[in-house]
Amino acid sequence: MTTEATHPTVDRPRPQPEAATTAPAFPSGFLWGAATSAYQIEGAVREDGRGVSIWDTFCRTPGSVRNGDTGDVAADHYHRYEQDVALMAELGLGAYRLSIAWPRIQPDGRGPANPRGLDFYRALVDRLLDHGIEPWVTLYHWDLPQPLEDAGGWPHRDTAARFADYAELVYAALRDRVRWWTTLNEPGCSAFLGYGSGRHAPGVRDHAAALRAVHHLLLGHGLAVAAMRAHSPAAEIGITLDPAPITARSAAAADLDAARRIDGMKNRIFLDPLLRGAYPDDVLDEIARVAGLAHLRPGDDAVIAAPLDMLGINYYRRYVVGAGEPGPEPSPYPGAGDVVFLPQGKPQMANGWEIDATGLRDILLTVHRSYPAVPLFVTENGAAFDDRLGPDGRVSDPDRVGYLDGHFRALHEALGEGVDLRGYFVWSLLDNFEWGEGYSQRFGIVYVDYPTQRRVPKDSAHWYQAVIARNGLA
Repeated sequence: MTTEATHPTVDRPRPQPEAATTAPAFPSGFLWGAATSAYQIEGAVREDGRGVSIWDTFCRTPGSVRNGDTGDVAADHYHRYEQDVALMAELGLGAYRLSIAWPRIQPDGRGPANPRGLDFYRALVDRLLDHGIEPWVTLYHWDLPQPLEDAGGWPHRDTAARFADYAELVYAALRDRVRWWTTLNEPGCSAFLGYGSGRHAPGVRDHAAALRAVHHLLLGHGLAVAAMRAHSPAAEIGITLDPAPITARSAAAADLDAARRIDGMKNRIFLDPLLRGAYPDDVLDEIARVAGLAHLRPGDDAVIAAPLDMLGINYYRRYVVGAGEPGPEPSPYPGAGDVVFLPQGKPQMANGWEIDATGLRDILLTVHRSYPAVPLFVTENGAAFDDRLGPDGRVSDPDRVGYLDGHFRALHEALGEGVDLRGYFVWSLLDNFEWGEGYSQRFGIVYVDYPTQRRVPKDSAHWYQAVIARNGLA
């Protein structure tokens, strides 16, 4: 029987400590920022030579996105970036995490760079630097050029090589302006939601394809790191994952095994190759059973395990799981169709996700204690609520303020236990297109009135502004 000692990201149910009541201060130099992604805010999908992405196609597939929403306009950041950067400066952000739209740079996913695409990001980065805001560039936040998907997508090995070519183009153009680089955002979502459950673009339901996609995303990351460091060995490069604490419903063998399997596919399938140089044995057994091993080639492990300058952690929720019966919808995770995900009875966001700030502390501690040392940043964390613009012109969002306060206290607890945590990025700067949920979810600390594109900082934005100014909580 697999034990917790073998798989440290699985934990047993246990009492949770009460929230701290002190007013913690953060270390000098702690980085406070906000994050977005290209498809979710830019709009302008047909301008200046941008090609078609898999999300453009997916949004036009009936039934794929709530209300038939698309990212065609989104928050119109492409035309309003100067206003948005000025707003970031007003809030006192030290850094802004943005993503590059691959189809803006290579409309077909290969070949020379589209100069108009690069010019937009040069202008955006320059405006950030003019305001003293550190740009953090994510090269891939799920918007694969559609021609590459037509050629096989991430389940096809060639896509990893194409990603490295693209990364090199962007890095060569922006390396004189950008210090911090992230290759991929949440490759687990790209693989398991895009090719496993089909809930995200490109909408494929094939667990074998999903597992091949996992490997080629990781391989693409490693190849991109090598290509970028060939230009500049001093580049600060990392990757962003979305690991989560996996709690077994009970100490029963079946529930612990369910937790092991989800932990394997949610966490260790990424953390182990990146930080230990190989897939865990139980995960490799599942890959072999579902997809075979022909797509794993000699030398891949070393490419994937290229040293990281930082690791981004995106955190939203804890998973409580147990053994059950297969559900009507396909599980995103291979070998886990009989695993049930259970509520804890905690308060929920508007999208139904339960709020558990202790999970952020726990996952930071797990990565810190269980893997080779690497500086950590929380690159996404936030909550969706039913925000409304009031008659007084304010957006009161006390639930989000409470959410952030609890999670910042969890950060402080992790720091107190020795975690090498360097910064935090709230998700999200702006209300935006939330993938399969369209515009029904509002995660922003800035309200976007979509008909007019008016920006209104919510009460949470002003609260965050004060946290940044004092580098701590009141």
